[in-house]
Amino acid sequence: MGSAGAPEWVIREDASQPVLLALYLRQVLGIRSPDELPQLRGIPSRPQNRDDDAHARLERQWREYWAMTVEPQAHPSPVPLDLVEGFDTLVALPLEGSDDLRQAMAPHAAEAVAYSQSAKERYRKEAAAKPGVSYRAYASAIAEHERQVGRRAHSFELNVQVLPLAQRGVWWIGSLTIAVTDGLRGDVAAFDAAIHPIIAELA
Repeated sequence: MGSAGAPEWVIREDASQPVLLALYLRQVLGIRSPDELPQLRGIPSRPQNRDDDAHARLERQWREYWAMTVEPQAHPSPVPLDLVEGFDTLVALPLEGSDDLRQAMAPHAAEAVAYSQSAKERYRKEAAAKPGVSYRAYASAIAEHERQVGRRAHSFELNVQVLPLAQRGVWWIGSLTIAVTDGLRGDVAAFDAAIHPIIAELA
C-alpha cells in the first residue's frame, strides 16, 4: 500500500477462528489473563474446582498457547506441536508442558469449534456487506496522522482482530496485534478516534 520507494503499511483485519476459540476456552476454563482483555459476550464463565497450584499451571499453559495463537511467528514453540483431538486443525499445543491445558480443553472441543465458526462467519458476512470500508478506515487515519506530524507515515505492520467482546474498546494483544470490539469497529466515527493513537504509535 504505497508506490515504489515510498513507506508501506500493511494492515490485516480478521476475526481469526483460532483466536476466537482460544478466548472461548479462556472463558469456560475460568482463566483471567490477559486481565485487561474483556470477556466474550454471551459466554457464561463456569465455576472451577481446581486448587491454586493447578489453576496457576493451567493459566501459564494457556498464556503460552495464547501467545502462539495470536502471533505464531513471534512465539515459536521450543518443542514440536501436536494437534489436539476434536479441534480440527485449530489448536496445536507443545508435546511437552501442556498436559493440564490439553486435558482441561478436551471436553469443550465441539462447542468451542462451533462458537468460533459462527463468530468468524458473522464477521465475514458483515465485512462482505461493506466492501472497501475496512481499507478506507485505516487509510483515512493514516492520512490524518501524516497531516498532524507533517511527514509520510513510517512503514509498519498491524494485525487487527475484530472480536465480540463484552466491552467496547481497543487492546494490544501482541507486539503487532490489537483486538477491537466488533461494535466499535462498526461505528465509523468512534473507530476512527480509537485507531488514531494506534496509528500514531506505529507510524
